[in-house]
Amino acid sequence: MTKKAIIFISVLTLLFSSVRADEGMWLLSLLNKNYNEMKAKGFKLTPEDIYSVNKACLKDAIVGLGNARNPHRFFCTGEIISSQGLVLTNHHCGYGYIQSHSSEQNDYLKNGFWAMTKEAELPNDGLAMSVLVRMDDVTGKALEGVTDEMSADDRAKKIRENSKAIETEAIKDTHYGAKVSTMFEGNQYFLFVYETFLDVRLVGTPPESIGKFGGDTDNWMWPRHTGDFSMFRIYSGADGKPAKYSKDNIPYKPRHHLPVSIKGVEKGDFTMVMGFPGSTERYITSYGIEEALDVNNPSVVKIRTKKLEMMKQDMAKSDKIRIQYSSKHARTANYWKYFIGQSKGLRRLGVPDKKRDLEKQFEEWVSKDEKRTAKYGEVLTVIEKYYKENKEKHFAQTYMNEAIYQGGEIVTFAMSALPLYRALTEPNEKTGTPADQAAALSSRVDAMFKDFNLETDKKIFYELFMLYRDDVPQLYQLDIYSYIDKKYKGDLKKFTDDLYVKSIFADPVKLKNFLAKPSSKILDSDLAFMIVKSVQKQHTAIFVGNNPEFEKSTRLYMAGLLEMMNEKNFYPDANSTIRLTYGSVGDYEPADAVYYDFYTTIEGIIEKENPDNYEFIVPARLKELYAKKDYGKYGQNGDLRVCFTSNNDITGGNSGSPVINGNGELVGLAFDGNWEAMSGDIAFEPNLQKCINVDIRYVLWVIDKLCGAEHLVKEMTLAE
Repeated sequence: MTKKAIIFISVLTLLFSSVRADEGMWLLSLLNKNYNEMKAKGFKLTPEDIYSVNKACLKDAIVGLGNARNPHRFFCTGEIISSQGLVLTNHHCGYGYIQSHSSEQNDYLKNGFWAMTKEAELPNDGLAMSVLVRMDDVTGKALEGVTDEMSADDRAKKIRENSKAIETEAIKDTHYGAKVSTMFEGNQYFLFVYETFLDVRLVGTPPESIGKFGGDTDNWMWPRHTGDFSMFRIYSGADGKPAKYSKDNIPYKPRHHLPVSIKGVEKGDFTMVMGFPGSTERYITSYGIEEALDVNNPSVVKIRTKKLEMMKQDMAKSDKIRIQYSSKHARTANYWKYFIGQSKGLRRLGVPDKKRDLEKQFEEWVSKDEKRTAKYGEVLTVIEKYYKENKEKHFAQTYMNEAIYQGGEIVTFAMSALPLYRALTEPNEKTGTPADQAAALSSRVDAMFKDFNLETDKKIFYELFMLYRDDVPQLYQLDIYSYIDKKYKGDLKKFTDDLYVKSIFADPVKLKNFLAKPSSKILDSDLAFMIVKSVQKQHTAIFVGNNPEFEKSTRLYMAGLLEMMNEKNFYPDANSTIRLTYGSVGDYEPADAVYYDFYTTIEGIIEKENPDNYEFIVPARLKELYAKKDYGKYGQNGDLRVCFTSNNDITGGNSGSPVINGNGELVGLAFDGNWEAMSGDIAFEPNLQKCINVDIRYVLWVIDKLCGAEHLVKEMTLAE
C-alpha cells in the first residue's frame, strides 16, 4: 500500500468513521443500517420499537421544545415519563420559564417550585412541545423539476415551492404541522410531520443550588455534580388533541411513555440518546474552520466577556436584578464558554490540518476522472474564494449580531417599532394599519420591560456600542456614529446618557403614551430609533446573505464526499430534526496522567461546597440527608450517584434528551458535553468525546426525598 493511500484511509477513518458506535446522529427511519452494530453493543429491542408509524414506540415519548410562533425550531428536548403527559427536561431548558414565574416574593429560581396538585401547575405562554408523527424521504418530490442548468436562485425557488406543496399535502385534513428539511447540504430531503401541543405547564424544579450547581465554573466540565432537570406537563383538549391553554384541558395521554429505571448503569452499558440536536458542521471545509478560529469565535468571546461583566456586577446588587437577568446571563454565558473551548479544541487536535488533508485527497480523486473534474473540479476554489472575500464582512456581521442586536435591549425595543414605522410611512396591504401595529406593540410592552433594568441596560449598551465603534472597519461603521461626532463631539457617554433619558424606548409609560397616538416624526427624532435606522441602512452592506456559487459548491462538495466514500454509512449534520445516537457508558483520560471515572457521587457535592460562592451553595436539606445516608431505593452500595458519562454524540438541542438503556428504559438526562471535546460540532473525537448525563436516580431522589414531591414518582412506571 502506498504512503498516500495510507494517509487517505487514515483521514477518512478519523473524520467519517461509521464503525464507531459513538459517532453519528442517525435518522430514525433508517436505523436498519445500524441495527447489527447496536445489537452488538447491547441493544435488546428492534428498530421498529424506536420508530414506527403503525404502533406505539419510543419516538412517541420524545418531545421537541419550541416557541409557539415557530414550534418546530427546537431549542431543547424532553421525554414523556408518565401516562398523564409528565415531561422531564433539563433545568437550563426550563430556566427561562422558571424565571418568568419568579419574583422577589416567589423566588422559584432560588428556592425551587413543586406543584403538589395538578391545579397548582403553572401555564407557560409561548412554550410548545412537539411529538413526531412520521418522517418520509421526499428527495424525489423536493427535487422534481430541478435541473443542473438552473441558476442557484431558480433551483432554491423550485425546491421551496415543492417543499410547500409536500407539507400542505402531508397535513391535509389533519391538525398536524409539517416541515421539509434538507440533509447533506441540499442533496437529500425529508418530511417531518408533528403533533404540537401549546398548553404546557410547569410542574416542578429544584432550586438553582441543585439544578445549576457549579454554575459557569463547572459548565462543560467533568467531573460534574449538577442536578440539571425540571418537569412540565402537556395538556390537551378533552378529545386528546392539542388545544390552547384552558382550565378545562386534561393531561395528555401519550401513545408511549418511558419506563424509568432505578437499576443504574455500569461501565460498558449500552446507551442511546434520542432528541433534536440543533446544528453541527461535520463536513465544513478547512476554510470555514479558519474563519471560526480567526473571526467568529474570538469576536463572540470578546463581546460576551464584556456583556457578562456588566450583568454580573448588577445582579450582585439586588435580588430583583438577579432574577431579571438570570436567564439572560445564562444564555450569554453558555456559548461564551463554548466558543473558548471550541477554539482550543480545534487547535489542540489539529482539526484544520486534518480537513486540509481530506480536501487534498478529494482533489486528487476528482482529477482522476473527466466527468468528476467537470462536476467537482472548481468547488473548493469557489469555497475558498467565498471565505477570503467575505472575511471582513463576516467580522462586522458577528459584531452587529453580538454588540448591536444582542447589546442594549433599548435597541431591541426600538426595532420592534419597525412594523409600526412602515405602516406610518409606507402604508399598504402588507404593512397593516398604524392602529393595528400600535395595538400589537402596546400589548407586548409590559412583557418587554418585565426583566429590564435601565441602569444595567445602559451599561451594556455603552460598553458594546463602544466596542463596535472601536473594532469594526470604517467601511462597515454605522452612520449614527457620525451623528454622535457632530452632535456630541464623539462623546459616547454623553450620547448614552441622553439616550436613556430622552428615548421613549427607555420607559414603558412613555412608550405606551406614544403608542396611544403614534407619529413617524417622533420616531424619526428618537435616539434609539435613529440607531435602528442606522443599523437597517448598514445591514445590507454587512450581511452576506445567500451566495449562489458558494451554496452550490458546498452542495457539490458534500455530494462528492458521498460519492467518493460510497461504502460509508453517512449521517447528516444536525439540523433540529429528531435523531438517535448510540454508544456506551465509560470513563476517559483527557490528558497525560489524568484519569476520569465514569460517575460522580453526592460526596463530590459536599467536597465542592463553598458558602461564599453562589455557584457552590449546598442546600441544608441535602446535607442533612447526606449525613444520614438517607438515599432510599435510589442509592447504590451506600452511596448516591449524581452524574455519569457516555460516548453518545450530542450537541445543542440535545439538552434534556433521554439517555435510554438497551431495554428502552430511561437511565439519565443528557445535559452537556465535555471541555476537552468542544471541537465536536465540527470534528468528532472518539477518544475524548463525552456526553455528560444526570443519573435518573439522583433526579428521583431530589424529587422524592429532598423536595417531598413523592406523588410525581408514584405517577411514573419504575423499572426496578
